[in-house]
Amino acid sequence: LVEAAVAAQSVASLAALSDFLDFSKEPKSLLEKFLYTAAFSPRPSGELLHLVLDKLDGKHLAPETWETGIVAVGSLVGRLCQQKLCGLQQVVERGVAAILRGLRDAKEEPEVVIYLLALGNAMLPETIPTLLEHAEDGPTAVTAAATAALQRFPVPHISSKVKHVMRRIFHQKRKSYDRTCRLAAAEILLDNHPSPMDVINILLATSEMETETATFLLLKVQNSLRDHHHLARNIMKDIMGDPRINNYNFFSKVGISSSFSGPLTVTQDLISTFGLDLLFLEGGFLRKSVSDFSLLSHGQSLCAAQVTFEAQGMESMMGENLSEGEEEPELMAGMSATFFDVQLRPIVFFQGYTDLMAKVLLSSGEPTSVVKGNLLLMDHHQVIPLQSGLQVTVKLQGGLGLDISADMDVSIWEQELKTGVNARGSLTMDFQAELDSPFLQATLRSQTEVETSIHFDTMLRFSSSPVLMCLQLREEQVPYR
Repeated sequence: LVEAAVAAQSVASLAALSDFLDFSKEPKSLLEKFLYTAAFSPRPSGELLHLVLDKLDGKHLAPETWETGIVAVGSLVGRLCQQKLCGLQQVVERGVAAILRGLRDAKEEPEVVIYLLALGNAMLPETIPTLLEHAEDGPTAVTAAATAALQRFPVPHISSKVKHVMRRIFHQKRKSYDRTCRLAAAEILLDNHPSPMDVINILLATSEMETETATFLLLKVQNSLRDHHHLARNIMKDIMGDPRINNYNFFSKVGISSSFSGPLTVTQDLISTFGLDLLFLEGGFLRKSVSDFSLLSHGQSLCAAQVTFEAQGMESMMGENLSEGEEEPELMAGMSATFFDVQLRPIVFFQGYTDLMAKVLLSSGEPTSVVKGNLLLMDHHQVIPLQSGLQVTVKLQGGLGLDISADMDVSIWEQELKTGVNARGSLTMDFQAELDSPFLQATLRSQTEVETSIHFDTMLRFSSSPVLMCLQLREEQVPYR
């Protein structure tokens, strides 16, 4: 009922939600459901953002509810601005001000990260200088969040100033950065009309990198050559014609890190792709894995689902040596997810050795729910006047039922790491065209339902060298009615 009330967005339904939802009493799961349903709303109203801001304002909330609320505010602001309502509605200015004020006042690193994720959801060009400042000067988690937010901006907003800062991060001009931050900076440079000199400098830098990082980056470059839609493809082809660059010395890295992207479905109107990035450390430990499902149609792209697992500090626990000059990171494992261009709040599986031991000993074996609920994805109403003078009314609604869970299991004794992502979804579309005149009534109606289920599992065994790795992507039968 809460999901339906948010989808309706009528004056009465929003008033009912305002009366019913008590953020100090309701269970966290119901509040998260309300906030995420609002965040995914295809055409939110200013009143919906007003309701969310009022419910979050000045209350002592559970950390998970507060985090979900902030990323939802970012998403609502972004979608209202897409409808050209920025500057026309005071509530949008209030939402932007709340995020920027929170970012200025945030003292703890995890708080700063949440506000940066909200700015990534909003994708407002005027916040790019703020993101650049945090990307260049922040600690590792903050730099990673800020560069990830910048990666989401469309090509026209990646200006020369943005590229200048990304070069400084990648080439470590001011300080040393974590490898994941450097790789994100390199991806921004490579994915946004790169200059030939940028591509050459990135390739040259791989000769001084650790084997795994260099392997990963070189595979990224080779992937762009295979991708016919990649903006840098022609530049890459020209550079690869130079034997000083395209030679055994550069491309003979023997790391186990990998980067892959390929099509799942190709039709005349739509290409859906699956991408998988696996970044390892020198000792064979998984540092980061990203599985990505994207849709491309008529020059537009949509990130349908992206799930990222990160683990750090594992190598010191197993007695591995750190690279020279590298700080010892805190033991941590977590995940973050983006669905339909909305970044969800990150989930931490464990932080610190004590927490890990507690999770290992008290593990329930149950996967962690990432997002679960029903979302209104499409809501279109149009009146078309015909040449005969008659009018046709067209209505289209599309709803998505989503249930996504993820699991990460670390076995210290077996020296194994398992991750699993289970994504189940059902899409329902209802189309109706109605011709209504005093002497003729006609209605055309079409209903479509599709269900799909995708399971992606990784298993890594560290007990022997080289590390043994198993990847499995399973897709169940897709019923279409």
